[in-house]
Amino acid sequence: MNAPGTGAPIRVLLVDDEPAIRRALRTPLNEMGFITTEASRGEEAIQLLQSQTFDIVLLDINMPGIGGMKTLTRVRSMAPRLPILMLTVLDGEEDKVAALESGADDYITKPFSIREVVARMRSAVRRAQAPERKEDAPVLIGDIEVQPARRLVTKSGQAIHLTRKEYDILYYLMTHAGRAVTYGKLLTSVWGPDYRNEVDYLRTFVRQLRKKIESDPSNPRYLLTDAYVGYRFAESIAVQQEQAAE
Repeated sequence: MNAPGTGAPIRVLLVDDEPAIRRALRTPLNEMGFITTEASRGEEAIQLLQSQTFDIVLLDINMPGIGGMKTLTRVRSMAPRLPILMLTVLDGEEDKVAALESGADDYITKPFSIREVVARMRSAVRRAQAPERKEDAPVLIGDIEVQPARRLVTKSGQAIHLTRKEYDILYYLMTHAGRAVTYGKLLTSVWGPDYRNEVDYLRTFVRQLRKKIESDPSNPRYLLTDAYVGYRFAESIAVQQEQAAE
């Protein structure tokens, strides 16, 4: 599996204290062309990052030693743009939120499918290697377009009237497409830190926004919910593939 836009294989640092998990990831990833390096503890991962170059890190959130969260913080300070995906347990919503707000790019829930892991990895690497977007550049995903210079939103070329806050929510999510955005982070970005716990308030705005941008608001294809964590706007490629399959 080559890094987007290059001929080089994607280099993965896999950090997990469970040999069975590392083996379950290593074997299929190597077969698919990834280059994997393993660490069983955060301290070992940090040493490897100091001496080698990687395209992405898969990091278990619960490990002995300094643990996943402290490892995340240290790795993020060492490599601000390096994609980091956290491996979490099914009921670890608080851990997921804490990891995302501490700088993780995404999370993968155990038990996981290799298909999901590869999709999330490719997405994270693609985002990290994409050129920086100009602040006023239009954003187009599927048939939804935002033109920041005019604060204009269109669907299939037709203008959609949004309130100021609806626009701010949509713009933030579309410019972070593919990423899980926590409720707290979205509330803080749109309303400020005093509102970071007003989740029901946010849900009301999201319901209204879905009615305006989704063909079927009860079955959204763009503005997706990450249960107990936050929201995620579908990436361009995912939406286009879905449309092509219809």
